[in-house]
Order: sequence, then C-alpha cells, then structure tokens
Amino acid sequence: MRKLKKCTMRVNPHFDNFIFDWDYLVYLLIGGYGSSKSHSAVQKIIIKLFEEKRKCCVIRQVYDTHKESTFDLIKQVLEDMDLLAEEGERKHKTKVCWKQSPLEFRFPNGSRIIFKGMDSTEKIKSLNGVSIIWIEECSEITEAAFNELLGRIRPIGQTRHFILTCNPIGMFNWVYQRFFSRTEEDGSVSVTLKDDTFYNRRILVKNGVYYHHSTCDDNEWISKDYIKTLDDYKKSDKALWMVARWGRFGATGLRVLPNFEEMDSDLVAKAVIAIPEKWHRIGMDFGFEESFNAVIKMAIDDEHKWLYIYKEYYKNHMTDDRTAVDLVLWDPNIKEQLIKADCAEPKAIRYYQQQDFKMVKCKKIAEKKTEGSRISNTRKMKRFTRIICSRDCVNTIRECKNLTYRKKPDGTLDYGHFDIDPHTFSAMWYGLDDYQVVTPKKRKINSKRGN
Repeated sequence: MRKLKKCTMRVNPHFDNFIFDWDYLVYLLIGGYGSSKSHSAVQKIIIKLFEEKRKCCVIRQVYDTHKESTFDLIKQVLEDMDLLAEEGERKHKTKVCWKQSPLEFRFPNGSRIIFKGMDSTEKIKSLNGVSIIWIEECSEITEAAFNELLGRIRPIGQTRHFILTCNPIGMFNWVYQRFFSRTEEDGSVSVTLKDDTFYNRRILVKNGVYYHHSTCDDNEWISKDYIKTLDDYKKSDKALWMVARWGRFGATGLRVLPNFEEMDSDLVAKAVIAIPEKWHRIGMDFGFEESFNAVIKMAIDDEHKWLYIYKEYYKNHMTDDRTAVDLVLWDPNIKEQLIKADCAEPKAIRYYQQQDFKMVKCKKIAEKKTEGSRISNTRKMKRFTRIICSRDCVNTIRECKNLTYRKKPDGTLDYGHFDIDPHTFSAMWYGLDDYQVVTPKKRKINSKRGN
C-alpha cells in the first residue's frame, strides 16, 4: 500500500510498478476480463494529478459511452479513496469536484480530467494543455486516430504519456499489428514482440513502450464466482475463453474454420508429394491498396477429404506487371501450372494470359464476394475433414486460423460476412471451384442380407 496524502489506496500488487512509473511515453495494458487494468489506470492518473497540476484527456471511440464506463469508474475510485466532493460543489480544498455536462473532474490543485470521443476528428482538435491521454478500449479506435493524438499532444514543460487499455482481441487489430506483429506490404511479417514473450514476462519495456499483461488472477478482489464464469467459457467457446480468462490474443466469436490446423512444413511437403498431380490446385485473389494479391497452392487428399495448403504468395501495392515478374521468382514453374483467379477481374486475367500464364477465371459462384457466394464457398470448405496448412504459410494461418463471423447490430451472427476480408481464403475458393467436397458415407448394414 502507498499513501496519497491522508488517503490509503488499495493497489493490486501486479500493477504496483505500473501505477507509480512515469518514465515512458506509451503504456500498453493488455489483459483478460476483470483483471483490473482499467481500475489501475485510473489509480495511476489520480495519483499523478494530485502530485502535479496536469490535464488528462480520456478517449473512447464514441463520446456517449464515457458516462457509463470511464466516468463512472473514475467516480468510483475517487469515492473509494474518500476524495470525491459532493455533487454540485465547484471547488474543494482536498477533494475532486465533478460535473456531467460536459463530463469533467477538477482537482484541488487545478488538475483536470476531460473526456473526448474519436467519432469525429474535430473533437480532438482542442486538446490544449493535455499531457496525459488514457485511451480505454484502444482497439476500438484506428491507428490513424492514435497517430493524430500523438501529433496533437505537445504540452509545454511537461512530459507526455499515453495509457492504452484493452482486451486482446483479433490479431488484425491495429494494436496487435503495431505493438506485436505487423504484416508488411510484401507479405512478410515484422515482429516487434513475440506473444509468448509477452505472456511469460508479463511486464517489460520494448522500444520505449511499457508492456503489461494481466488476468483476473491478478485482481485480488475478483470473486471466485466470476472466475468460474470465465472458466465455463472453455466448454462453449474456447477461443473466447483464451481471450477472457487468460488475456491472450485470438478470436472472440464463432470460428469459420474449426477444421483448420497448422503442421510443420516438412510433413506437409511429404504428404503433398504423395498426392497425384490431378488433385493439385492453385487459386489467386487480386488486391492492391488495402487488399493483397494472394496466390495459394493446395493439394487434396481425395480419399480422406483433407486439404493441404503448402505454399503462399501474399503482397500488396503491386501492379500486375510487377506481380507477373514476382510470381516467376516465387515459383519458376508457375507459368506451367493452371491458376484459377477471381473472375470479377477479367482485365487482370487477360493480362496474365498475355504474359503466358495458364490463368483462367473461376466459376460464377465465386465471381463476387457476395453474401450468397461466401456462405456457399464457406460451407464447402467446412466439408473438408481437415484443412492442414504448412507453417511456412504465415499469412494463411493469420487470416484463417482465427477467422470469425461478423456480428450484426443485434448481436446475432452474420454468416455472409467475416470479421476481416481474408484474401487467402478467397484464393482457396477460386482454386477449388471445380472440386466438390463429398464426405464419404458409411454403408448401412442390412442385417437381413447378412451384409
């Protein structure tokens, strides 16, 4: 326990160093449900604002969500510390005054906490004097918005600090891409911090960023009943259990491909060599700006209905002429192999044909990524007993392993859309458009005939 003037504050020991450390620009708190990361961030801010005259801005994607979340949490912590003034008080010698229109806290020494939403960039232009930013549910805002905040905060004579808190949602979120592992334009992966290192060390500093990992076990005041609720997720939704209970990055919805698995590249290569050439397929999805050119090489074990994915090409910001050259470098024999591509791009297909690629358009069912085609093609992929992907195909694994269905506003699943646009998955659709996945049915035994 550490004392703030005459007030004793209870601190979860796992957060003690974080709360009293102000040596870094960015503090990233990633944790499971009920780990007390947001509560500890509030304690950190309150202590600093009592010690120094500072202005803190609390950010969420939508301003209206503050009142029932961050604003109420700050009130609760101040009240627990006996530091909250009565409603309506405008000034107090020792306690923090507050108001709800607009949301704000005022400290005895002149420090202030204000609240902003990122749903309009105009709302963050007036951040004069702010030296501390707390972004709650930071995964909800965009990386562009975070960069905008970094550029806007320039206090005179004071250090800058950004506190980011969130649950570890999907790996396609900008938080994971920026602070852990980012996919570059050429499809390569740049690793800033390995997940396992983060989970094992739990508190560390890398590239000037203070990383902090937590679970509900780090919260001394969480109830056993709540922990049991999180543990029960394992039975109904294992992916959510990993996120909520253990604070690990992953999918937080229903997985599209529960039959998807990884395998060492040597084992995949050995299996693929044994598969006749007639069961080999190549699919291509086109992309440029936000999306990627994705080429996937596959082989089908027709007897067992196993699909092997053994090689991938994945790049964006590449024109067709550059990609044509690059594909030959990727696979010198590529022009001798049949490639089925998105038939919504006839101009691109024609160009590759002129460059002597054996490229044809896929069937109409996969022409456009409409809701109907997504559902039909996804059902087809689900019929494979196993989808086995070489660990060399890092982008295929990244896109498909934890691919989930998007949720509608009412919370129900939208089976025609995914949480991301998975280019490797689309390439698989195109390459397999002429293959029907018919699961072998066991012959029924007729006891009368003795069969």
